[in-house]
Amino acid sequence: MLTDVDLPAPGLLWTRWAALGATLTGIGHAHVWSIDDHGARRDDRDESWARFALLEGRRAVLYGGRGHDSTTSDSPPDPLTGAPDWLPWAELAPLAEAGRLGFVIWHENGRWSRVRYRDGFSDGMTTLLAPLLGTENTVTALAAVVTGPGRLQLSGPAQRDEVLEASERLLLAAIRTEISPAHFEELLGRLTDPVLDSAAAMAVAVRGGLTPGTRAPRIAAGQRPPMRRVRRLSQGEHDRLVWGAMQEAGELRRPAPPVTEELESLIGWLRERAPGGDGRCTLLAYADATSVSSQPGEHPPGDRAGEERYAAFRRLTEMVRAVRRAESDPRYGRWLYLRIETSETGVRIERRYDSWPSWWHDDGVSGPWRTNLQEEMDGRGPAWRPTWVALLDPETAYRPIA
Repeated sequence: MLTDVDLPAPGLLWTRWAALGATLTGIGHAHVWSIDDHGARRDDRDESWARFALLEGRRAVLYGGRGHDSTTSDSPPDPLTGAPDWLPWAELAPLAEAGRLGFVIWHENGRWSRVRYRDGFSDGMTTLLAPLLGTENTVTALAAVVTGPGRLQLSGPAQRDEVLEASERLLLAAIRTEISPAHFEELLGRLTDPVLDSAAAMAVAVRGGLTPGTRAPRIAAGQRPPMRRVRRLSQGEHDRLVWGAMQEAGELRRPAPPVTEELESLIGWLRERAPGGDGRCTLLAYADATSVSSQPGEHPPGDRAGEERYAAFRRLTEMVRAVRRAESDPRYGRWLYLRIETSETGVRIERRYDSWPSWWHDDGVSGPWRTNLQEEMDGRGPAWRPTWVALLDPETAYRPIA
């Protein structure tokens, strides 16, 4: 089911995008808001992104995705459900399949449309594109290019009004396709660091169709693929499915690992680091071929006065890796979790090869990478692989081809 979206008309959205891109390019920031022959781009520092393209017939498409939180969010509705045939499917389908496509909005017959979301779901589009969603927003964003941190220090309200008025004139000239070097000079010429590169700003304005006799680029209509895979689980949901199965799993029976010098060295180091000076120390660790992490136990290893920051953790990481290598076996593999509790005269050791132990805290968003787990399982004999290994298959996250 589709729904209408309240957005500026495609031509106006494009003009604001291109004006902001040209202005930023004029001071050396060409990769935040940008224009190329395939359309407009927005790339944020948190890896959120958006793309916008015009097509013939007063059609347009706007799509993008969130950055850091995209791997942990619940799966959104398939953004391509009900989408028209003319969209750039060759770009959109792989993005959707990889879980990188957070929103797709298209303009046809005078209105913007997208798939209907469930209650409470936000695709992040309005936050990402806020500077373009109103004239005042864009004017403020253009002025911020001048008044942002480390740039022009305003002497008072009068100078701020001057910057805002120059921003308004630049945007109006863009709307009328009358941008000239004078508009960038009026707004940005007051900066001394960075210095305005008028030629670079004008090159974007020309490419974006903001100057007399130019036209914004259009992309060719796409073609819907006959079949595509549809993601049913987000990356985060797939992770939690695996982690949940690990927490429910038991341990396969395997021989105890050999006694090694590496383990004795680690036990001795822990006793020396006992926070109470009584030999009692606790190690809770996770390790695989490429990562090591630890969590505080009842008696976490203590730091020493004057010790370089993180020196203890680096040394602990080295010793945990050494123990894991020494205890590895080509048949039943290597442990993933290790708990050691020392006292002055005794030690208790627990290893988990196949399951997520109850003493390892689960915050719901961080845990073993599925690719790392797959590598560990591939290094074992088939008889020593727990049943949850089947869930590591990337196909688990997809519905049947439709």
